[in-house]
Amino acid sequence: MATTRHAHTVWEGDLLKGKGVVTLDSSGLGSYDVSWPARSEAANGKTSPEELIAAAHSSCYSMALSHALAGAGNPPSRLETKADVTFQPGEGITGIHLTVKGEVPGIDADAFAAAAEDAKKNCPVSQALTGTTITLSAELA
Repeated sequence: MATTRHAHTVWEGDLLKGKGVVTLDSSGLGSYDVSWPARSEAANGKTSPEELIAAAHSSCYSMALSHALAGAGNPPSRLETKADVTFQPGEGITGIHLTVKGEVPGIDADAFAAAAEDAKKNCPVSQALTGTTITLSAELA
């Protein structure tokens, strides 16, 4: 069954001096301030589209890898995934690097690396971001 999630942003002012608030409507988890300086310089307590993409990608990737490992008979005890989304003003998002460390009983490093690479290609967020270079570092803990 398909699901649709919702968020909305209210923006006031121009790009450089303006500010906005993004609200996670579906979950009701909160509203978060956004601004150009928070996106292109230091976060200073605000979020950015890139941070939200990093959150979406790291969680989706973890789910995809967990599912693949369990399907192969080696469910993970723990996966820790970090997504680094690089934004270059004037160019856009220039790359995403995923780093995953896994505790997976009964699997060797090569099998883990292969499963990790497969999950990178097949997680729905990776597929949605195919216009972006996505790299991966994977290791067993």
